[in-house]
Parts: sequence; C-alpha cells; structure tokens
Amino acid sequence: MFHLFRGTRWIAAALLSVAMAGMAQSAKSEPSYVDPQIAAALPQVSAQRIQANIEKLVSFGTRLTLSAQDPASIAAGHGIGAAREWIHSEFERYSRDCGGCLEVKTDSFTEEPTERIPKATEITNVYAVLKGTDAGNTKRIVLVTGHYDSRNTNILDGTGDAPGANDDGSGTAVSLECARVLSKLKFPATMVFLTVAGEEQGLNGSKHFSKMAKDQGWDLEAALNNDIVGGDKSAEQDHSLVRVFSEGLPVAASEQDLRRIRGLGGEGDSASRQLARYIAEVGRTYDLGLKPMLVFRPDRFLRGGDHYSFNQQGFAAVRFTEFREDFHHQHQNVRTDNGIQYGDLLKFVDYDYVAQVARLNAATLASLASAPAPPANVHILTRDLENDTTLSWEASPGGLATEYEVLWRATTSPEWEHAQRAGNATGATLKLSKDNAIFAVRAVDRAGHRSLPVVPVPER
Repeated sequence: MFHLFRGTRWIAAALLSVAMAGMAQSAKSEPSYVDPQIAAALPQVSAQRIQANIEKLVSFGTRLTLSAQDPASIAAGHGIGAAREWIHSEFERYSRDCGGCLEVKTDSFTEEPTERIPKATEITNVYAVLKGTDAGNTKRIVLVTGHYDSRNTNILDGTGDAPGANDDGSGTAVSLECARVLSKLKFPATMVFLTVAGEEQGLNGSKHFSKMAKDQGWDLEAALNNDIVGGDKSAEQDHSLVRVFSEGLPVAASEQDLRRIRGLGGEGDSASRQLARYIAEVGRTYDLGLKPMLVFRPDRFLRGGDHYSFNQQGFAAVRFTEFREDFHHQHQNVRTDNGIQYGDLLKFVDYDYVAQVARLNAATLASLASAPAPPANVHILTRDLENDTTLSWEASPGGLATEYEVLWRATTSPEWEHAQRAGNATGATLKLSKDNAIFAVRAVDRAGHRSLPVVPVPER
C-alpha cells in the first residue's frame, strides 16, 4: 500500500499495487517527458560554430591570466584581454539576435599576489543572464561555465604560445553555444552562461564569482562546469562517453552535517550527486548519442576544477570532462620531442564531440529551468520503530508543481531505480523499509518536467 497525506491529516488517497522485486515493493518510473521545445532546440547546436569559436580563442596566442590586457594588446588581438573583449562581444551579438534578451555583464576584481600570481592582477569573468519569465521562478538560477584562460608548461609565462584549444577553449565554446541556442527560447527560471578566468592560477575567477553568488543570496540550483570536453583525438578515446564528476561528502558540510550523513549512509547523496543523476536521466531522455559516465568523486584523481569553487559555497555543481585525456596536449609548450607532438592544438579537438557535450548541457539547463523548484523541507519520519517509510515535504515554491514523485533505490545502486506518483499531496507512506533503501522526492509540473530530487533528513 502507498498512502498519501496533506499536512498532518492522513488520507487514504490511493491504494497502489506495487510489484515485488528483490528486497521489497518496486515501481518502475514512467518514461521521462520529452519537451518538444527542448528537442527542437538541440539540433541547432552547431559543431561548425563551436569550431569557429575555439579557433578564435586560439588566435589570441595566449590566454594566460597573466598575459597582456592593455588597450594596445586588445586592439592587436593578443592576450587574455583581447579574449575577454571578444567573448563579451559574442554574448552581446547573441543578445541582439534575440531582441535584447540577454543581460551581458562582467565580474572584475584584483587578485593579490600568490604563488602563481607574482603581482596584483585584474581578473574578469564574463557572463550573460537569460532571465526567467515566471515571476515565481525567475530567482531560481541554473548555470553553465567554462574557463577561458589557458597556459603552457610554465604557469608564469604570459607571452609564450598557449593555444588552449581543449583546455579550455572547448568548455568556453560550450557555454557560448548554449547561450546562442537557448537565448532564442523562454523558460520559467533564469539561466547564466558564464566564462571565468584564473582557473589555471588557482580557480581564482570561479572562487570570486561563486562567493558573489553566495553573498548575494542567489538561488543557484545547479552549476555545470565544462573543462576539457574537446574529445581529444587519441586512439584510446571513447567519443560515446563524457565523464560527469560529482562530490559525495559536501565540502561545505558542517561537522554536524557530516555526522548525520555518515550515520545515515548518505555519502552518495549530496546535492551535486543528485545533479549528476539528473544529467544521466536527461541523456537518456533526449537520446543524444553521448552517454554521461557518472564518476562518484569530486574530480579526477587529486585534481580540481571550477565546480569545486561552487561546491565550497554550498551549491550543487559537477564537472564534464572527456573520457580519456591526453596529457601530451595539456599544460605543455607547443613542440615535437622524439616524434611526439606536444601542445593543446586545434587539430586534436573533435568538434562534433564538443557539440554533443553542448547538447547535453543545453538539455540539462533547459530541463531544470523548465521544471518546478524542488520540494522544500523533505523529511523521513522516525518517531516510531516500524518497517513502513513515511515521508513528508512542503509544496514546491513558485507554483509550477502539480504533483510529486517518490523515488527510491537500493543502497548499493548508483541511480534511482523506482518512482511512484504521489499526486498533489505533501507526504506519503510506503510499505518499504527505510533500512533497505534510499528515498527522495521531486516535484512535477503539468507537462511532466521534473525537478531535482531531494533526499529526506530524519524528523523525530
């Protein structure tokens, strides 16, 4: 049996037959909703435009954060200053094409000297905002980012050639192409298309931007970081996969939070991990020919990226990276040694692959921005020792939700396995032991757009 209730008043609103499978009751999810607007937009992502954008970024010679940004260098089209101005002009062009729908902005600050920044340096993030159209949801934000700075072997060399075609011209191109395509559409929630600098010097740009978002109280539901998504043309590359990295134990969690997470066995259920699972579901829904490969660690082994800055501020954030990196083509001076070509060159980028990554990002952004906000204050009731599981939640803010779904999976399963509709109630009881499964609740709108799932916390 599956009981629903509103507030504190119990209602036997449904007696749903649920097939037995393995440990207990199970109900397979209904097929995810394919939004015709999103489906029609994805083919507009252009590998040719992405190639042109990456070629333009490489044309600046170097985009090292310490490279030139004086007026003469900008006019000559050399250095990070020229790259910054070009990115700004591209966002402005997209905005003109959509009748001024984008607010193009910069986030500039001075980074004081550090190990990788020998003198005070101005760093500028460039971004465009596509405001949501629904008054109750416009403050909700989803974000895509890539870093537009590049480097060669010497992290302090501001003049040597540093093409940065893959790292991270590819991620910058994803953010730009998502802006170009999605700015033609309207969504209830707000999107931010971001490009940051200073990543190679220590995540400086993303640290500043994410702290600004936190200080300003942004309701940032998801940050998608694309870094090294060029599909390097090595023989061992798998162009059918893109890795999606997500933190388990949240870096921003308090000691009290960590004790609760460990006590409940919730190490695999951070908000970032739910975002990664959402991306996997989007990939299946829109059948893009590119499978998100979920990697349950914060980043590649002992390495980091700009999504970490957002995680530090408590936001859900993940990293997209090609399946197999070629380290001859990263952080290397352009040269040939012993017959091996080094350097992050254009010829190693697979532009069709980058386009597929951009489509996955665009579909995820559009799905999240179209969906209701997640339900609030989701709890699992633990007043009594019992084998049933009772969940309660508050209505999804913003007024888009028309019903809710309860999700569950085995504690050993990486993704949600089962879903059961709960109607427009604010609670449910399942004949399924909380000892043996992980639960979550998500909001659904009239069309079928689904929010990010929320894992409950105990309430005694």
